[in-house]
Amino acid sequence: MSEKPAGADMPEEAVGSQVSPASQGSSLPDMSPMSSMSAVWQSSPPGSIYDYIQVASFALGSDGRIAQWSERAAELLGLTAHQAIGKDPVEAFVPPEYQETGHRAVADILDGREWTGLVPYRSPQSPSGHGIAEVYVMPAQDENGKRSALCIAVDVSALRGLETDLASSQAVFGQSPLGFFLFGTDLRMLRVNERFAKVFGRPTEEYRGVTPHDLLPRGEADRLAAALRQVLDSGQALTDMPLMGQTPGSTDRRRWSVSLYRLHSGSGRPIGIAGLATDVTGRRRAEQEAAGVRRNLALLNEAGARIGTSLDLETTARELLDVAVPQFCDLASVDLYQGLLSGDETPPGLADGSAELRRVAFASAVSDGPVAFGDICRVNTAEDPKPIQVGEVHRYPFNSLCAHALRTAQVRVVPGRDGSENLELGAMLQSTLVVPMVARDTVVGLAQFSRTKGSEPFGERDRALAVELAARAAVSIDNARLYRREHERALILQRSLLPPGDPEAAGLDIACRYLPGNAATEVGGDWFDVIELPGHRTALVVGDVMGRGLRAAVAMGELRTAVRTLALLDLEPAEVLSALDEIALGLGTPGGSHAGARPGSRALARGGQAAEDSSDLTEVYLATCVYAVYDPVTRRCTFANAGHPPPVLVEPGEHALLMEVPPGMPLGVGGEPFEEIEVELPDGALLALYTDGLVESRDHTLDEGLQALRAALDTPDGADGGNAAAGSLEDVCDHVLSTLDTHHGEDDIALLMARMQGLSAESVGDWHLPSAPQSVGRARELAREQLESWGLDGLVDTTELLVSELVTNALRYGEGEIRLRLLLDRTLVCEVWDGGLVQPRRRRARDTDEGGRGLQLVGLLSAGWGSRRTPLGKTVWFELALPDGQSSGPDSVEALLSLW
Repeated sequence: MSEKPAGADMPEEAVGSQVSPASQGSSLPDMSPMSSMSAVWQSSPPGSIYDYIQVASFALGSDGRIAQWSERAAELLGLTAHQAIGKDPVEAFVPPEYQETGHRAVADILDGREWTGLVPYRSPQSPSGHGIAEVYVMPAQDENGKRSALCIAVDVSALRGLETDLASSQAVFGQSPLGFFLFGTDLRMLRVNERFAKVFGRPTEEYRGVTPHDLLPRGEADRLAAALRQVLDSGQALTDMPLMGQTPGSTDRRRWSVSLYRLHSGSGRPIGIAGLATDVTGRRRAEQEAAGVRRNLALLNEAGARIGTSLDLETTARELLDVAVPQFCDLASVDLYQGLLSGDETPPGLADGSAELRRVAFASAVSDGPVAFGDICRVNTAEDPKPIQVGEVHRYPFNSLCAHALRTAQVRVVPGRDGSENLELGAMLQSTLVVPMVARDTVVGLAQFSRTKGSEPFGERDRALAVELAARAAVSIDNARLYRREHERALILQRSLLPPGDPEAAGLDIACRYLPGNAATEVGGDWFDVIELPGHRTALVVGDVMGRGLRAAVAMGELRTAVRTLALLDLEPAEVLSALDEIALGLGTPGGSHAGARPGSRALARGGQAAEDSSDLTEVYLATCVYAVYDPVTRRCTFANAGHPPPVLVEPGEHALLMEVPPGMPLGVGGEPFEEIEVELPDGALLALYTDGLVESRDHTLDEGLQALRAALDTPDGADGGNAAAGSLEDVCDHVLSTLDTHHGEDDIALLMARMQGLSAESVGDWHLPSAPQSVGRARELAREQLESWGLDGLVDTTELLVSELVTNALRYGEGEIRLRLLLDRTLVCEVWDGGLVQPRRRRARDTDEGGRGLQLVGLLSAGWGSRRTPLGKTVWFELALPDGQSSGPDSVEALLSLW
């Protein structure tokens, strides 16, 4: 009896499908009938089922002894052919305790009976020293016709392991929640599990023998077939391959994820491809949803960073479109109410959406210019579909979707037009979101977002995102509107507190500059002023309220008003600052009392704390100030300082010098006297008054700033050897501001420059008269002669009359010598001096009074009059406007008649 060749009991199909070792992994052989028959006799490589279960064979002779012994039997039972042939099989490998039963079984076999059973045997390879074989005995005859037997033995442990593996494989294949499938080497389906059948929507039995093209659309089937061939040829697994298609009876597109790997026999021969298929349609949708959420969050984050960086309405609108296009839509525009742009709080038609709007921004990722997209809601667009241009003012009709969105503050969707209407881009739009821009329950404008056909349509999440984007931009736009309103109000306040234009004064050439520390608000506490005083004298004032912003500006306005009031009283500079100090103390306390303010204010000024670091109103009114009075007749200037940086004087041909004016304490400290000095200033000298913002910053000290200011005034034109006294005053101001660091933004800057011109001797008439009645007539003669020499014949009569009244009063109510002075500049000023201390008081005379009408007459005929104290008495003056050739002055006769 001989052992069957390997693969002899295998089906013809299985034997024919095997290939030689040299051709493993190559293409499939020809499967024609002739080739199949020839393949039966080819040598098959190991790897059949018999390799897994280790089948062994041997033969028994007619005497019951072993006649043939295969090599597999030697491997399984641990006996060589020399040890086994001729031996009793029972005695050879059956344990002694089972030998009697074994002899009976052998006897039955030799009687011609088939037998199958479990036979214990001694096994050197087993840890226990013995094993159990399942033996199949088939009766046979030898060449002499005697009884023999052919035996096949299989180790039970190997057989049970194979059964277990098959059962486990069947359980996994059948019970797995994943879709399992098997392809043969011919790329035809061999088997699928129930889950796979459910995923692809067909009964299980319909999958045997199908190809990828029977399951998927052509393109997807080609991809799967190529992947199967690649895995079969290379042996490399392929994971998470995406496939798309439709299940039978459904129009919904499904998505699957497929993983493939090659199957091998025990000897490593490829026998097919196994795969896992999972329906990921829901997961894909969830991923798209999550990606959409992430995209929207990223867009909102970008919007928060990019929208509202400017307090300009048009800039904010453009920032909204920069964020939206093309990340969110293909085209977008922003319309704002024209009334809001022009500063109106409640434009007409705001409630019903019919008010005028202006297109302030447009952006497109698909065109270079505006198109008629959401504009189809516009009036008469059916007849005239011209798009709205940026900057164009327009209205939406009351019944349009855009007007409805403005009225209700609700988002509306405008569907796209049919592309067959015309070829304009507006007909290619899929849809438009019309989104009202709402801020603080107020609609400020309308934003429109459009997507072209072919883009993903707007969904609910897109609508919510559009509302959020529009709302963020609306809040920024409303903030910009509110800021602009407050800014304009602050500018009105600030400009009302500063001298309008370039001030003019007798005997002075003046130029000034004001730079706010915060360019956005242009409001601060620095100020300057030029105040005309009697006798063609001029007061020059520069001050700085501690703190910044609107509160400092308000405090500055109060102090500036107080300075002008005190200056008109014609007090000495030191007296002005002393009175101003008391006023500042009163302004900084409730009710204007001084008692509670002085200690705290003094401590604050001396301690160096910033005024804006506390909420105490006293701190707001701490200020520094320099006050100077220039007399163009005497060329002398009197200075008083309240904690302010010293003035800078530049005389012709000399270097700039810091004037040694006693510094004094800041205003609002109280209790400290102020000193004053008088300096003679030659004609052509330049005086510079400024605030500390010009010379002090974090980058350099005050001393360095003062030195830089002196250097800039020494060479205002950048050339060596020149100074500020020789150049144009406007150029000098510009040069100083450009040379010094004036853009630090830390403090306001005020700069006042004055060049001394003085009044020439020809413009002054000065006489001393005795205290006698004859002086009245003499005064009239002197005044007439002087005016005639000046060519002012038209003022002679009025001047004679008023001079007569003032000299008469000086004789009647004054003391000592009388002095008459006429000054000619932009106006004519007449001054009468005497030694009396009693100030004249204007009163209304009764009809029966014989006197008391002199000062009334002076007030009627002059442009202004007044009196001031002098060190030796008082001065009464009046001022007359110079004739311009077109209008005559007051009629003295009419003025006299009006007194009765």
